[in-house]
Amino acid sequence: MRRALGCCALLWAGLACAAEPSLTQKQADAQTQRTELRARIASLQDEIDRSESSRRDAASQLKASETAISASNRRLAELAERQRAAERELKDLGAQIVEQKQQLTVRQHELGEQMRAQYAGGLSPWTALLSGDNPQAIGRDLRYLGYITQAQADAVIAVNLALDKLARLQARSEEQTQKLAQLAQETTDEKSKLEEQKAEHQKVLKRIETELQAQRGQAAGLKQNDERLGKLISGLEVAIAKQREAARIAEEKRRAEAARLAEAKRRADVARKAEQARQAEAARQAALAEQKARTEADRQVAEQVRLQVERARAEARAKEEAAAAKAKTEAAAAAQTVRSEPAGGFQGLGKRNPYPVSSNDILGRFGAERPEGGLWRGIVLRAPQGSPIKAIAAGRVVYANWLSGFGNIMIVDHGAKYLSVYAYNQSLLKRVGDIVGAGDTIATVGATGGQVESGLYFEIRHQGVPVNPLLWLRR
Repeated sequence: MRRALGCCALLWAGLACAAEPSLTQKQADAQTQRTELRARIASLQDEIDRSESSRRDAASQLKASETAISASNRRLAELAERQRAAERELKDLGAQIVEQKQQLTVRQHELGEQMRAQYAGGLSPWTALLSGDNPQAIGRDLRYLGYITQAQADAVIAVNLALDKLARLQARSEEQTQKLAQLAQETTDEKSKLEEQKAEHQKVLKRIETELQAQRGQAAGLKQNDERLGKLISGLEVAIAKQREAARIAEEKRRAEAARLAEAKRRADVARKAEQARQAEAARQAALAEQKARTEADRQVAEQVRLQVERARAEARAKEEAAAAKAKTEAAAAAQTVRSEPAGGFQGLGKRNPYPVSSNDILGRFGAERPEGGLWRGIVLRAPQGSPIKAIAAGRVVYANWLSGFGNIMIVDHGAKYLSVYAYNQSLLKRVGDIVGAGDTIATVGATGGQVESGLYFEIRHQGVPVNPLLWLRR
């Protein structure tokens, strides 16, 4: 009977969880979509590389060096974020340990007071039985002693639980301390690696400086760069469209499955309530029968059983608290690393977006003639090397790689066929598939791709066509 009720409850609980996608499922779906998008973009990159294989100009020699520097800086940023998260958790654990020690002191004091009171009163089963007092008085003393014994048993359980939780917290604190030491060592190693890569980059620049100067003055080269970016944008739009169609189909399947599970849950709920009513009636009848047949000996046995049940419940609560704390930490970490696209997708770009860098010193204006020939399809914002570059609006990173003529370049899809382009970057701090919010740091300013002065080349494209970025930026 009880087994049937338990199975019914488990089935109902499972259906309740399945009816609405859990945080874990949402994170898994987001990770799957990001992986699929990266695969599509990687295929597009392979196609670009094949089309460029016949060209061996000076800019292409910068690719390996500037890509490595970008990867190291991104790795350092990721390590710094992991260190901050570990330090936050360690601080939280420290506060919990202090609180748990205080709780342990209280529990130990309560137990001591109970034992001291019993000793001072000289009350024990044997003294009560041998006292020669009135049997009714002896019975009262024994009942009082039972209450004291029960309170002591509960206090011992509470002390043991407090000790166990304190030990778990201290173990987690030691783990986080070791994790911080490991992250610090990884950071030191990565910084050394970055310095080596920067030195190698300077050697490459010196070796090819003459060829770079010649290429900067060739209008034909600029035209090739513009065509290269145009092909990339076209390929990205195709990949984005395929990704959105796949996401739409997956969402339709999820909704159909959710409806099916909701109906199954409703039926299970009806069955569960009926089973609960039947079990409640059976329990009531059993309680009546037990009450009629109960004796003093039965009550003593029941009391022992109650203590065991309470002890088991206390242990179960402790395990549940530990599991809940772990799940909360994992969920917080997951929420920090993987965001989900908003329902209905991104809504495109509005007006008065913030500048991607703190400077609004414009070196090249949209539509103006470039000194070496051709027209600017975006703007160039002067900014110190290493300055943070921020996303102008929420979106998904659809390209983060090195492109000849543009160096380390990042492209963000904002929905409604709006793309923002960030080039000449020293480092790309986000990967393909990452969801970014308005104001999130996504890269750092540089002079990659053979540029003379550090700055940010910034474009906005709508339906693949360059538009004046200043119309979308805050004045």
